[in-house]
Amino acid sequence: MADGMTGERTRPVHPLISRIGRTRLFSRLAPRLLPVCDRLAHRATRGHWMPSHLFLPTILLTTRHPHGHAHATPVCAYRYPDGSWLVIASNFGRPHHPLWSDNLLRHPSATVTSDGRDHPVTARLLTPAETQAERPGILAALPVYDHYAARAKGRPLRVFRLTPSA
Repeated sequence: MADGMTGERTRPVHPLISRIGRTRLFSRLAPRLLPVCDRLAHRATRGHWMPSHLFLPTILLTTRHPHGHAHATPVCAYRYPDGSWLVIASNFGRPHHPLWSDNLLRHPSATVTSDGRDHPVTARLLTPAETQAERPGILAALPVYDHYAARAKGRPLRVFRLTPSA
């Protein structure tokens, strides 16, 4: 079905996926297995597919480490009609921020790979008020957002807007 906000083909997330995302087994295995599987499949399909995309809208985000080398990470994302993306640094609700979000704070220039194409973007961390206003997009990208926020034990989940660069 077409999503009124994105114009892209999207599927509602099945309630079973939300339940699985809340389990202890998923929270132990997923951070180790999903990114590796996603990167391998992404490479094998030349950027057209990742296993996580079966369940959630997923992109490959390439950021720069402080020393300058690139690091690609699969992340849940919500795409807007203007070509920008909303990404949530949930880190599966673990107590520390994911490395890619630290990288974006230091170097906001990044690359999004989606549907086999690279898109240069500039990241901006949303304020708490902006994050609240973007809640529909956040929940579309990550239906277990509230669960992960509660598990993060006081660590605010960073939410970024990735805007296409000229």
